[in-house]
Amino acid sequence: MKKWLGLTLGVLSAVGGFVDIGDIVENGLVGARYGMSLTWVIVLGVIGIATYAHMSGRIVAVSGRPVYDLVRERLGAKAALANLVGSLLITLLTLAAEIGGVALVIELATGVDHLVWVLLVGVGLWLVVWRVRFQTMEQTLGFAGLAVAVFVVAVFCLDPDWGTLGSQVVRVTPPEGEPLPTYLYHAIALFGSAMTPYEVFFFSSGGVEEKWSRADLAVVKMNSFVGFPLGGLLGLGIAAATAAVLLPAGVQVDNISQVLLPVALSLGGVGLVIGLFGFAATTVGAALETGLSAGYAVAQFFGWEWGKRVRPAGAARFHLAVALSLLAGALVVQTGVDPVALTEYSLVFSAVALPLTYLPVLIVANDTDYLGEHVNGRISNTLGLLTLVVVVLAAAAAIPLMIATGAGA
Repeated sequence: MKKWLGLTLGVLSAVGGFVDIGDIVENGLVGARYGMSLTWVIVLGVIGIATYAHMSGRIVAVSGRPVYDLVRERLGAKAALANLVGSLLITLLTLAAEIGGVALVIELATGVDHLVWVLLVGVGLWLVVWRVRFQTMEQTLGFAGLAVAVFVVAVFCLDPDWGTLGSQVVRVTPPEGEPLPTYLYHAIALFGSAMTPYEVFFFSSGGVEEKWSRADLAVVKMNSFVGFPLGGLLGLGIAAATAAVLLPAGVQVDNISQVLLPVALSLGGVGLVIGLFGFAATTVGAALETGLSAGYAVAQFFGWEWGKRVRPAGAARFHLAVALSLLAGALVVQTGVDPVALTEYSLVFSAVALPLTYLPVLIVANDTDYLGEHVNGRISNTLGLLTLVVVVLAAAAAIPLMIATGAGA
């Protein structure tokens, strides 16, 4: 049992990375519009994030320090500041989207407008960060988020045309009549949702919270190469469900209630409740990840005491940074901005910021001064470099495609 509990950091990180509000909307949207023809993007995202999560986790286990701490030391304050500013802005934008996502899920469950819930959600998240132990939070939300597997069950219950779904999976071009630029725009948004910068901050800092050491290298590998692929599978389940039901009906996804339609159709009220519960768990988990990641990044840059392993009074500036981040995110949503639209923009700008996050990780993971014999091997470097090439291409194309396609319209 202890072995499986050791997986929950990877599961929580992966659920936050693959089934947060951005992924719920984007997976549902691409499934309803393109079927399974963007499966290759999710596969690339899984390989990329699992590879870099393993690097960052190994750095923590060997050095006892989080990745961002070593980035600042290895690359200097200027490079670390560029990394901090780029990643932090995207993390805060993502945090606002996640808070909005939690409020939207509550609106679906209660019928009360999501704006009523936004500040209450922000306060609730702050109370969890302030009072709940890291491992309790990690295990509870990690396992609760697995309720999204109801979409995988729904696909089998729908008994779709498996031949059609299979032909869509192996296709890497847009369906007939769909413009290539819009297809590529959504491919970049989907890739950005898998590789969001906060995942590395959260995963590596979570390793410090859990006191990983060299003895935990197997746990790091298991979290990286089991937890993140599991998150990718849940994302594929959402896409497959909407591809099976909404694509043939010509229904376009522009809100999360439409994403739940396949589950309600195949499993009825029980499935709908489980789906809502899963969305609540994943959006709350992602909001906590992004809020904590903002605090981790700021505190580690300035050398403050940080983490939930420290009493709040002993890490007051870290907790203040998290509280201000949550407040900023809540206030953005409280202005009335559409959380779904905010989600789309956060995914695209996330893609733009990816090189600032992942190149420093690759550099530190090859530094023998920090890792000794545990530096990257040939496979890790090959996958890391190939992912970095995709990251740079996505970053270069994201804004032009957003402008050219009207944000994927």
